[in-house]
This record gives sequence, structure tokens and C-alpha cells, in this order.
Amino acid sequence: MRAVICKEWGPPESLVVEDIPVPEPKKGQVRVAIHASSVNFPDVLIIQNKYQFKPELPFSPGSDLAGVVTAVGEGVTRFKVGDKVMGMTSWGAFAEEAIAEESRLDPLPEGVDFAIAAGFPMVYGTSYHALVDRGEVKAGQTVLVLGAAGGVGLAAVEIAKALGARVIAAASSAEKLAICKEHGADEVINYVEEDLREALKRVCPQGPDVIYDPVGGDLAEPAFRSIGWRGKFLVVGFAGGSIPKIPLNLPLLKNASIVGVFYGAYVKNEYQAYLKDMEVLFSWLREGKLKPRVSDRFTLDEAPSAIRRLADRKAAGKLIVEPQQG
Repeated sequence: MRAVICKEWGPPESLVVEDIPVPEPKKGQVRVAIHASSVNFPDVLIIQNKYQFKPELPFSPGSDLAGVVTAVGEGVTRFKVGDKVMGMTSWGAFAEEAIAEESRLDPLPEGVDFAIAAGFPMVYGTSYHALVDRGEVKAGQTVLVLGAAGGVGLAAVEIAKALGARVIAAASSAEKLAICKEHGADEVINYVEEDLREALKRVCPQGPDVIYDPVGGDLAEPAFRSIGWRGKFLVVGFAGGSIPKIPLNLPLLKNASIVGVFYGAYVKNEYQAYLKDMEVLFSWLREGKLKPRVSDRFTLDEAPSAIRRLADRKAAGKLIVEPQQG
């Protein structure tokens, strides 16, 4: 089978596509013929040895997948060969077939295609965990979403709206902000053309109740300086490339909280809670409250280019790799 392979730590251009042996599932594992896998920011980091999880070289990146079961390991009872599934694996999804733990897969919901399913678990799961569990967002609150046109950003916009919040979407271009509006944002801020703090004074004088930040970098501190009384600042990631150092007098002045969001560890350590999250998200998907956006599709050979596009923050919505195509 063919797979995208990381042989040495480096940028997306260092990845290669090669033939490798078809993997065999072990106890509790399932092998899936992958029809779609999505590109996530951890893929940018993991190939550079900058992510929390560090696989041994060589390996194939890619964590979200959707496809058809081709083999099951000892003890697997939830799935059989031929079942359509979606879910996550720590890495390995940029390949024609991959191994996933039975516990990290779900049946493909009726009427949901592979591309939509592959772009769903990580971004919506992360954003739901962040906003509901860590941020405790309530109806009527105001939520600021930074990097709002990205995969997790758009998911956060939709989930915050589903929770009854007022949503301010911040992104870097008029095109991206138009997409945020399509997905439910009430107010938008172009933080390239306008100072973020001044814009927030204009649209939310009292300050946001919750700030969702998957960007980090230079946006984090001005956003936090604008937070409302007893606000929560959700640290989701650092797509901006640098980890900010926020002065600790700032949370003191507003009785505000800086709250970490590490979705991978949450799934591992609180699996039953994760399952309940997925039940809610699937019901919202069926009801049309969530509308995942697939912005572009790539063949396996084009997967390094897809990772590069995400690394350069040129994506709006989800980038999908289709290993069975091309």
C-alpha cells in the first residue's frame, strides 16, 4: 500500500510517498481502508518533532480518518469487515490503510460522507471540550474566537452559537471573515487591518466572557488584556508559531482564568466523557446545527502540499486527503 512517510524531522517538503507493507491489526485494533483523512495543525508539528506525542521514525502523519473496515484484531466486537467508520489515530492516517484502536472509532453516521466525517472528530471534539468543559460557556455570554476561519476556529464558532452565545470571530482577511459569518459569527474583526484591542472595545466594551485561542503568538496578550470580569482564556494551540508569555498580573486584575485545553490527553484520560461529547456532536450534526466546511481535497501525493498550506495559515475550513483517489 502507499503512504506518506516522515523519514526525518523537518518541513512538509521532506515527506515522501512510498509503498509500505499493509499493517496487521493487533488485539483491540481495527484496520481501515481510508477514503478520507483531514489535515490538522498537530500534523505540522509532529513531522518536526515539536508535538507532545513523538512517534519513532519512520512514520506516517495524519490523525483523523474515515473509511471502511478491512480487518479486525482479536477481541474486537464493535466492528466487522465492511463497516463504514470514522475516528482518530495518533498518526498513520495519510495512507491507503491504517490501524486504529477500536475504542477510538465510531460508526459513520447515516447520510454523512467520508470527507465530512474525516474533518469532524478532532476539530469539533477539541472545540466542544474547550467551550463546554473547560470554558463552561453559557447562553447569553460573549465568546471571542481567534483564528476563527481555521478548522478548530470554525468549529468553535458553530459550537458557541449552538450553546446560545454571542460570537465574535477574529481572522486575518475579509474572505475568511465572510466564511465566519456564514457559519454563524455575530461580529467579525480583521486583526491585520484593525488593532484587536480597539476593535474589541468597539464591539464588546465589557470584554468577552470566554476567549478561544488556537493561535497564540502576538494575538494572545492583547486579547487577554480585553477579557471581561471573571473571563476564561482557553489555551488551545499555537498556530501563530510562538508560545506567548502573558504577565500574571493580568489575570489578577480581572479575576480571570487561563485554562489549558489538551484534547488528546482528555480523550485518553476521560474516555467516557469523550464518548458523551461525541453523542452530542453527532446529534447536532444530524440536526444541521453543525456544518463542517471542506475547503479543498488532495490526493495522497499532494498531502505534503496540504500540510504546507495549513502551516502557512492559508486554509479556511478543512483540508481533506483522499488516499483512495489519484
